[in-house]
Amino acid sequence: MSRQLLAMALAPLLGLFILGIGNGFLATLITLRLDAAGESALVIGWVSSAYFIGLALGALFNDRLLLRIGHIRAYGCFASLVAVTVLLQGLWLDPTSWFVLRLIGGWATVGVYLVIESWLLTSAETRVRGRLLALYMISLYAAGVAGQLLLGVTDALGEAAPFMVVGMLASLSVLPMAVIPRVSPLIEHAEPLSPLRLIVITPTGVMGCFGSGLAVAAIYTLLPLYLQRTGMTVADIGQMMAVVVLGGMLLQYPIGRWSDRHDRQLVLILIGAATAVISLALLLLPLVTWMQVALLFLLGGGVFALYPVAVSHAADRAPAGALVRMSQGLLLINAVGSTLSPSLITPVMTAVGDGGLFWSIGALGLGLVGFFAWRRSVRPAPQPVAPFASTPPQTVVGAELNVTEELVQGAIEHEHQEDLSGVVPDVAVAEPNEAYREPNDVSA
Repeated sequence: MSRQLLAMALAPLLGLFILGIGNGFLATLITLRLDAAGESALVIGWVSSAYFIGLALGALFNDRLLLRIGHIRAYGCFASLVAVTVLLQGLWLDPTSWFVLRLIGGWATVGVYLVIESWLLTSAETRVRGRLLALYMISLYAAGVAGQLLLGVTDALGEAAPFMVVGMLASLSVLPMAVIPRVSPLIEHAEPLSPLRLIVITPTGVMGCFGSGLAVAAIYTLLPLYLQRTGMTVADIGQMMAVVVLGGMLLQYPIGRWSDRHDRQLVLILIGAATAVISLALLLLPLVTWMQVALLFLLGGGVFALYPVAVSHAADRAPAGALVRMSQGLLLINAVGSTLSPSLITPVMTAVGDGGLFWSIGALGLGLVGFFAWRRSVRPAPQPVAPFASTPPQTVVGAELNVTEELVQGAIEHEHQEDLSGVVPDVAVAEPNEAYREPNDVSA
């Protein structure tokens, strides 16, 4: 990677890392504070859902604001909103107020991701996007691990200290973006494929992305609640959550490469089965610390790998012209799953106890196994058209980072081998770079 490209990508990646440290433990912190205040699991679930509702709404509409005011000013607005909502949460604890603040915070957070991803997308040619995406993922997951480890340190400083730290980090993340004397090209609005069309094209991809949203949101928002009610300290909970995120980061690529060499539907079936088995083991076995750490590491690896493998499977079926819009649609399906997850699982936890979290994740895993096995019997998976690329859930703009030249070429070759005229619509989609234009005036 050239020095020029690295210099272009350094500002957004550094901003992402700084903000991501605070955002990495905020969901855990909110869950623990609500539980310590005596709020029910149902209330905690609704407050947690507010964040994901904000993410989904922002993914649909924030690009319009970016078009109007540009990248740097938009980043400053979104990051400031994140800081304000978090600091307000530190002033008083009220579930209704926190619901509204988390919704606004989710809307602003996805706006930050939109700016960063669109900046990266326009920073270089298609041939280096894979490396940019790798840097993006390293920054995102490294910040998540660091944030969870920082939770215990900040919590020991006082009740308001963690919220102050998150607010300061959100404000500091503006600096790398503001000091760069350049505005990246503006983006144009693009509509994703509708859910019904996605179901027709790739039922397995849709169900995999939806199930991933359910599982990942449950891990981030409800696993800390379960761990706290087992008697762990805040510092211990942060360490366990860091283990989960680390498992997702380290196991995602090996599982993905495995899916390149085998039927991706079979890999999805095995991921679902492993998720169910691990969940039941965490629930039923008399665990010692090292065993719990190992199982949580594996659970994170399976849950976090579900989304990129499902997206890769969907890409194997998509025509070249629909790749970007299909990725955007699957991302929104994932966001819907994340939104519903806390409010669906917390009633189970209320009815059967805290172990309802793992009963729910286990049941989800078994349900995915049954669905994927049925789809495999009805329509076997095609041969992978391009190498697996590790994929975190992103914004609808950042989804284009995954559309590499290899994937487009593979989709073109796949169209020549299989008649999709009755399955996939004639979708007109611009090539990734065509949705972006350099402004005449690039002054800040």
